[in-house]
Amino acid sequence: MADIPKWHLAGDWFDVCKCNIPCPCTFAQAPSHGDCEGVMAWHIREGSYSDIRLDGLNLVSVSYFKGNAWAGEVKVTIGFFIDQGADEHQREALQTIFGGKAGGWPATFAELFGEIRGMEFAPIQFEIADDLAYWRAEIPGRLVAKAEALTGPTAAPGKRVQLFNPPGSEVGPGQVATWGTATANEVDALGFKWDWAGRSSKHIPFDWTGP
Repeated sequence: MADIPKWHLAGDWFDVCKCNIPCPCTFAQAPSHGDCEGVMAWHIREGSYSDIRLDGLNLVSVSYFKGNAWAGEVKVTIGFFIDQGADEHQREALQTIFGGKAGGWPATFAELFGEIRGMEFAPIQFEIADDLAYWRAEIPGRLVAKAEALTGPTAAPGKRVQLFNPPGSEVGPGQVATWGTATANEVDALGFKWDWAGRSSKHIPFDWTGP
């Protein structure tokens, strides 16, 4: 990686998936139903790749796997969408980082991937509440991923249901997962098609550097 410049990305990540609440994958266990179909979304609040600014850009993935990916039982089949608002240099930087070619946590995470069904450019809408009451991402006509913060009869008002030190964190170690309930998990893209509303969701911030 001698030709890879220093880079940094920090922002918000969330998923919606087929698993029951809470998703066992976050605990490094097998999916609730043996397999998992889900959407992952990244919003870069602040980012740079050398002198290329990446602030405000989004990525979304759709994926499927059967078995415990964290235990090395299976590889994940995945496809990516990159913010079409990115210019040529930003697109190249994001493809390099998220393709696992620029080191840091994304390179470690990419070791879980098997088939990659491509990296397409698309108009990605991303929204997240400042108090983590909800989060959403959408690519019109392709996918919708929405969730509301998990609550229940003994949850303190305004307090989020959170997990510290998750052993199966998709954004790497040292973060806090906030649990949610998926209000939409609809996909018809890259050969994937499903609708799993009402299942698990979680938000985790990320902060990565490389190479």
